[in-house]
Amino acid sequence: MSDSYSEAPTAGGMPGHVAIQGPGNPHDGHSHPHHPKLQHHFDDMAQQAEASTLGMWVFLVTEIMFFGGLFMAYLLYRWANPMGFQEASSHLNVWLGAFNTAVLIISSLTMAMAVRAAQTSAPAKSQVMWLVSTMILGAVFLGVKVVEYADKFEHHTVPGPHFVWEGQYPAAAEIFYSIYFCMTGLHAVHMIIGIGIMLWITWMAARRQFDASYYTPVEVAGLYWHFVDIVWIFLFPLLYLIGRHYGGH
Repeated sequence: MSDSYSEAPTAGGMPGHVAIQGPGNPHDGHSHPHHPKLQHHFDDMAQQAEASTLGMWVFLVTEIMFFGGLFMAYLLYRWANPMGFQEASSHLNVWLGAFNTAVLIISSLTMAMAVRAAQTSAPAKSQVMWLVSTMILGAVFLGVKVVEYADKFEHHTVPGPHFVWEGQYPAAAEIFYSIYFCMTGLHAVHMIIGIGIMLWITWMAARRQFDASYYTPVEVAGLYWHFVDIVWIFLFPLLYLIGRHYGGH
């Protein structure tokens, strides 16, 4: 492509030179190397990272509204059946719930370390180690939930035609366990999705795709993981702790 050249009249009426612009950058006449991960519709990596982070925050806001509706349903039914909810909650294993809470708190730490490793251009081995640790902790959490769910099926405390409750408030207990399975089940689904995302991020980290100039996928995935952990931080006291003192427990 040929260079463009134009003349413009000066104050004295003589033609003056304006600019010669080659085929490089149309803004400054110079070409700059682009990061291989920079998408064409962004000006630079900083803008791309900001847009990705904003997109994840918008998604998380919709998730907050989704879980917010479930929390509101819990609060309304608990207000209507306070003693029944306490009785039903007292049959949950608070120690398993507390263990799972600790597991997710530690997983948030390992996720933060994975993001830090990518930000500081740590070796791929270090990044993979933190990501795998996060997935293992997530799997431990799900394993504990399987144990809890199996216990509920064994004792027929799963809402439905075979629900059995020998306490004083069977109707309220069935409502409580309906909310329990709905909220913890959806949370577990989010955890499974999170582990799937981490598998993809780990594969990318193993291929040395993250460093100080490009770590947005790790950071954005970390936001999702922290959100799932925070949801459980609210679920644990609302579901497991309200019945701690019911009937002398």
